[in-house]
Amino acid sequence: MRRASQQLCANQGFAALKSISARDNPTLKALRALVGDPRRQRSAGHTLIEGPHLVTAALDHGHKPDLLAVSESAAANPEIAALLARVGKVETLCLRDALFNEISELATPVGILARIAIPAEPEDRTVGDCLLLDAVQDAGNVGTLLRTAAAAGVQDVLLGPGCAGAWTPRVLRAAQGAHFALAIREQVDLTNFLKYYAGMSIAAVAHDGVSLYACDFAQPTAWLFGNEGGGIAPELVSLATVRATIPLVGGSESLNVAAAAAVCLFEMRRQRRM
Repeated sequence: MRRASQQLCANQGFAALKSISARDNPTLKALRALVGDPRRQRSAGHTLIEGPHLVTAALDHGHKPDLLAVSESAAANPEIAALLARVGKVETLCLRDALFNEISELATPVGILARIAIPAEPEDRTVGDCLLLDAVQDAGNVGTLLRTAAAAGVQDVLLGPGCAGAWTPRVLRAAQGAHFALAIREQVDLTNFLKYYAGMSIAAVAHDGVSLYACDFAQPTAWLFGNEGGGIAPELVSLATVRATIPLVGGSESLNVAAAAAVCLFEMRRQRRM
């Protein structure tokens, strides 16, 4: 069976395809080193995206991988083969399933991943709606926040110090391709940004703010959301134009930060559509 899979890899006809079966292969070791290490990803300027959906999203937005890896068992999958053909002349590795699983972060690997260059951060010229994240540490929440921002039409996302790395594989998976439709900046001095932002800024607080539904979103809005445990840093709250709270049913403590952001951003979108 393994010989047949290797032969299938060899017969796909893609440029520069390599069949790899050794754990100490230099390219494989480099990929393994990227997994789960945000500092290495930033220093290398690359990250890994896994699965047909993310690879397709990257291609749809003009981000071509510089390397692909497929597992032997996935080589015959028509969806994977179509993606390889679409990418074209890019170095492609065909890995034994056990080796592919070593660089996959999925419980059930789907058989394809790509290495892409992390896009250069845009210049600091944000004048429209934007999402500001203060020390949001959970990768799943950061990814969901990015996905929500894209769905609500908020293109600019600024991550302050202490946030989970925007381009780590876990955040990429949670965002489901939203990265490629956004302008993302990391390690932003949010205090300095708020001092010079020309629109309205709203600190989303759990208690003692004005009702979200009493806010007027006619002007550009910077939305500020904070750490899952401690909320927004007090100095940032003090700089916001408005402190807003989502009215909850009595006895409810608060919403998850990603759920709260979805309520807020789509209330803004609802008002403007009306």
